[in-house]
Order: sequence, then structure tokens, then C-alpha cells
Amino acid sequence: MAEARFDVVGVGNAIVDVIARTDENDLARLDLNKGTMTLIDDAQAQWLYSEMGAGQETSGGSAANTLAGIASLGGKGAYIGKVRNDQLGEVFSHDLRAVGVEYPMRPATEGPATAQCLIFVTPDADRTMQTFLGVSMMLNPDDIDPETVGDGQITYLEGYLFDRDEAKEAFVKAAELAHAAGRRVALTLSDPFCVDRHRASFRNMVEGHVDIVFANRDEITSLYETDSFDDAIGQLVGKVDIAAVTRSEEGSVIVTANEVVEIPAEPVDKVVDTTGAGDLYAAGVLYGLTQGYELAVAGRIGSICAAEVISHYGARPEESLAELVREKLG
Repeated sequence: MAEARFDVVGVGNAIVDVIARTDENDLARLDLNKGTMTLIDDAQAQWLYSEMGAGQETSGGSAANTLAGIASLGGKGAYIGKVRNDQLGEVFSHDLRAVGVEYPMRPATEGPATAQCLIFVTPDADRTMQTFLGVSMMLNPDDIDPETVGDGQITYLEGYLFDRDEAKEAFVKAAELAHAAGRRVALTLSDPFCVDRHRASFRNMVEGHVDIVFANRDEITSLYETDSFDDAIGQLVGKVDIAAVTRSEEGSVIVTANEVVEIPAEPVDKVVDTTGAGDLYAAGVLYGLTQGYELAVAGRIGSICAAEVISHYGARPEESLAELVREKLG
């Protein structure tokens, strides 16, 4: 097998995050359901954007955040996700390349605008997300570049993209290309909202095309329609090689057919904003796996990365994760 040019190739929604501080009164005034992610249309996005306070705009999307984390750790990554030739499309492209992620996509010249996620963060660090998926959800099999996928040790697929049949077909194509090149495929379930909407498709993807699954406790129990965390893990093991499941302040667990590794949460002085916690956890674990670390070390790196991103506003690291990991691991 040829040496991989990339550690991880991400496939997901190319979204510009707009993050602003807010309070309970504002959420009520805007009729927003606190702590959830809601899909909105273009008109709603424009109205909510006009009602937000001063915000921070940066390239986002779950898998793109993960790739940015991998770059901060010193890894090599590429990203496949669709933007329009508009102002937010330029923001996304510039930001992603600036942090060291290769972005080979050309912007679309027609269709909806570049996707945006309006994130309202309350003083308790909870986040309420209103997402306009725009042109990002128009990703289709033709957008999956065989050379890029074949050059990645792991192709990482974002469950948020699962709404359209064309996107599901793109995922299957990416997975088949990766396996044909002797590479591995990872999938993040992204959100219980996504699992509830696409449970059968997720199960088919997991059981037929995926080697590594990332999820949180709510997502994995929803996938297998059980209230028991242990039962859900038991059903997943054997269908994939590795399952990495987060449990908030209880840390995470990484499970294989032969091993269960429990990783404690990394201490944080103050949780400011949980946006990106799961994305950066995945970045650390994926980086660890591609560098040949044992599962316990990969999981610890994931916890360190998640702790860094929840200590400030925004879904991207503000300090070098490579230096932070060196300091923490000794």
C-alpha cells in the first residue's frame, strides 16, 4: 500500500459558524429551543442573523472543526465539503486553508448560498444552534475525489450531512474508495436529531461501510433504540472495529471486540462554551490512531483537545494542541 499523504480526509457540511453570547430572555424572544440544533431556511437565517449580537465568524461544520484540530496537533488533513462563490464561501475556504487543512474543492457557481450555523451561547455555556445548510447539503458523489480519499489513512464522515440521498451516496462512494485503497473509514453520528431522522440509513452505513464510530451516549442509545448504554455498546461492538463514545463529565469509553478503555474527562477550570467538544475529541482520537498510539493514549489526547475547546468561545482551538498534548502527556 502506498504511503498516505493525509492522516485524515474529512467529508461533511462546509458551514460558517457565527457565535454570539446571549441570555435566556433573548432565546425566549427569538422563540429558540435552548440547547438544541434546529434546521432553518434562508429567510429565517437572515432574520436571526440580523437579531444576533456581535458575533465571531469562522469556518465551521463538525468535520471541518475536527480537521482543524488535527492540523493543530501537527497532523495532515484534507477536507471535502461544498460552498458557494459568495462572501461566506470565501471565509470558509480561507479559514480552513489558513489553519493548515488542504481544501481541494472549487466553489459552486449556482444553487443556495454557503451554509451557516448561528450559535447562541448562554452564560451556562449551553449552545443553541440554528443551522441553514445551504449549498453544503448539495454534496453528491461527483464531489468525492478518488485521489484525495485514497491518500488518507482514515476518511471521516460527518453524520450531519445525511439528509439527502445524494449525500448518502457520496458517503458510500467515499467509503468504498477508501476501502479499495486499503484505508479505514470513520463515521460520527453527530446528533440524536440526526440519528432519529436517519436511523435505518445510519445502521446500514455502520454495518456495511464503517470501521470506526464516534458518538455520544444519547446518539448511541438512539441508534439502537435502547435506554441502556451498555446494551447499545454491546450491539455496536462486532459491527465496527472501534467505537469511541463520549459521556460528558464522565469522560469517554473506547471499545473494540477485545478491549474496553475508559478515559476520564480532562479537568477544566471553567466551561465557557461546549461548541466543538465532540469534534475536537474526535480530532484527538483520530490523530492518535493515525500516529499509532494505543487506544488509552488516543483517548487521552481526545479529552485534552475537548477540554481546550470548551474553555473558550468558538469551536476551534486557541492554542497549539500539539504543545498542549506534549505538556499534558509529559
